[in-house]
This record gives sequence, C-alpha cells and structure tokens, in this order.
Amino acid sequence: MPIEILLPRCVSSGMCALTAPEVFDQDDDLGRVVLLRRDPGPDLADAVRDAAASCPAQAIRLHDPAPAAQPPGVSPA
Repeated sequence: MPIEILLPRCVSSGMCALTAPEVFDQDDDLGRVVLLRRDPGPDLADAVRDAAASCPAQAIRLHDPAPAAQPPGVSPA
C-alpha cells in the first residue's frame, strides 16, 4: 500500500511514529513526519492504517491497491 505524506499538514503530534515505528519517524529539527517505507508490505498494513487514522492533521494518505477485476461470470473465492 503506497503512502503519501502531506507534509504541510503535519503538526508534529508523533502519533504515526508511535503507532507504526517501522514505517514512520519524526525529524530532529521540527518533529515532522519522516517516511521510512513508502510502500510497506501487507504485514504492516494494519499499523499503517491505524497511524493514518490517528493523525490529527490527516497528513497521511494511503493508496490501497484496487482489487483485481473478476471476469464476467466468475465469483470471488
């Protein structure tokens, strides 16, 4: 799941770094978000979603990949 940071919105709360430290950190000068992994694997998806949801400034945008389209007449497993 690719992640986009909207840096001008960041208010340095640190919730992202506390929630998903494998993916987010804070810079030493202003405390703003630093993205450590732009496209973390599925094993970190829940933590990344929690971090985005907990961001008070909504500075984290997630780009969930669209599910694969099913051919007509085929039902998902």
